[in-house]
Amino acid sequence: MKQIKILASLILVSSFSLSNLAFSQVKKEEIVSAIDQTANCIVNVILDEQGKSRCDYNLTEGKWYPYEVPWHTGQAINALLAGYKVRGNEAWLNAAKKAGNYWISLQIKDHPKLKGMLGATHGDFIGDDVIVFATISDGTPGIYELSRVTRDQQYAKVATEAAGWMLKNMYDAEKGVCYDNVDLKTGEVQKEYSPFWKDKKLGTQTLFDVSRPNTEGSLFKDAYGFSGNKAFKDAFINLCNSLLKLQDEHGIWSDFMPNFKDVHSFHPRFNLWYAESLIEAFKLTKDKKYLEAAAKTARTHAKAQQKDGTMYYENYTDGKAPDKGSVTGSEVALSGIVWMELAKEGYKEFDANIEKSAYWLVHNRFAEDHPDKNLRGQVIETRTRSKGKVWLVNRDIGTSFALRFLSDYYRFKSF
Repeated sequence: MKQIKILASLILVSSFSLSNLAFSQVKKEEIVSAIDQTANCIVNVILDEQGKSRCDYNLTEGKWYPYEVPWHTGQAINALLAGYKVRGNEAWLNAAKKAGNYWISLQIKDHPKLKGMLGATHGDFIGDDVIVFATISDGTPGIYELSRVTRDQQYAKVATEAAGWMLKNMYDAEKGVCYDNVDLKTGEVQKEYSPFWKDKKLGTQTLFDVSRPNTEGSLFKDAYGFSGNKAFKDAFINLCNSLLKLQDEHGIWSDFMPNFKDVHSFHPRFNLWYAESLIEAFKLTKDKKYLEAAAKTARTHAKAQQKDGTMYYENYTDGKAPDKGSVTGSEVALSGIVWMELAKEGYKEFDANIEKSAYWLVHNRFAEDHPDKNLRGQVIETRTRSKGKVWLVNRDIGTSFALRFLSDYYRFKSF
């Protein structure tokens, strides 16, 4: 019995030592270097001369292709500001302002139906004539942060005017959803057909095909904070309550694309954006039901993280192995951001996952002296699709989300 106790003690000491070793693998100077390199990559490579994101870098062609440009640009702004608050590099702030100026230049001023809305079209397979709710909403955290950092209200003002249009025209309080799409030419909200479901004809699409309880970016919360208009707050909380009702046992929203319920797959970031918004709802109300719902999502992503910290684009809730065709650095980062926010509220179960994300993001970036200058400093974010040929890109958002994580991690660890 004594030998068993000694053995058990040795196992515990060994586990503790291994845990401590994992926690000490990333040093302050490594984090600082990674922050500098990812931020400089965004400034010098990812943002073009107009301040907008270049988006997808085709690895076989050596060319950049646009993909939901306003959304990607919003992520870059948010990331640069996070880095700026840690390192104080004015070049990063100036780049964020230039990108912010591009973003607010999309405001529609002369359309009879769309005045005040943002011409933030999706592009790619959805087309250049479709404004997508999430393209705007999930790009706005950086816009509001830009106003806070610069004390220039023009950025938040434009975002709030767009939020007002969306509240009036795209939000359905009774159903607890926001419609996804608006026709840029006609100004009509598409309540019966979504181009995201091209295989489903008009008349066969359901409410959940054309809408979702969209809290991505917590737009209505930020609009409330800026304007004081309680209607925004009420809508935000109503949508978060809708999320609680529609969340499944895995903590995801399987009824909504880009999750696919029939094959039990879930998107690498979609559910995390909702989890982020639920954490914001907790901060606003102090009601822990929102926090626990966010933790359910976080646990599913913790299970999806591989032993070395890697995460993939397509993951499954039924035990099926992930599709390893696309390495998704943005999921490694965004999961870590959510895990850290939960850790601040006492959820210590994600500590090891946070450290794996930190280690992975420090060590999985293209070299600073890479022969292709377009890849230098970028975080690995491969996306493989088919467009008549294999379409293999490194997507810019791996770098943007990584910079956010690294900056948050620097403060989280109190370096």
